[in-house]
Amino acid sequence: MIVKVCGMRDPDNIRQVDALTCVDWMGFIFYPHSPRFVSEVPTYLPQHCKHVGAFVNEPIQDILARIKAFGFHLIQLHGNETPDYCQQLRSCIDKDIQIIKMIPITIPSDLDETKRYEGIVDYFLFETRCSIYGGCGQQFDWNILQGYEGHTPFLLTGGIKPTDAERINAFHHPQFAGIDLNSGFETSPAMKDPALLRTFLSQITH
Repeated sequence: MIVKVCGMRDPDNIRQVDALTCVDWMGFIFYPHSPRFVSEVPTYLPQHCKHVGAFVNEPIQDILARIKAFGFHLIQLHGNETPDYCQQLRSCIDKDIQIIKMIPITIPSDLDETKRYEGIVDYFLFETRCSIYGGCGQQFDWNILQGYEGHTPFLLTGGIKPTDAERINAFHHPQFAGIDLNSGFETSPAMKDPALLRTFLSQITH
């Protein structure tokens, strides 16, 4: 199972989380209104985790500049990016860079949105629908995802907390690829607790 830790910024904290062998991907947020916004390249970038850039309705040229500066392996689109936008982005990036599209979920019919992106993006990120971009740290009903019949693998996010290991272990779906952890494991915005992450991930059986 893929473990992504998102919302990183502090070089020392990045180094600490990068040292956790149970973390596969590390995310950097480029939405200016986020308290985890990254305004410059940290003095330490992950050596073991794949780099993920999270963007909200960003001009493609700006994403390309961030890819060059941060060496991103994956691009996460967290806004209202259309399938056409995703295809245009795909045509501009290296073939090895993968695209994640966030799909907000509240009710079962929200899954219909995935059909527009099937075959265009590499992963979906299922997030709680919020009135603001970037997530609200709240959980949605994961049972809704049993209605997902697409072929694109997905990650779960949306308010995952240290107490949710049993809930994750009980969740099964053929396209379930991983989890995305953020505010539930912070001591302050953009500062993760490595010991808390290590303990939590040791309890995951997937």
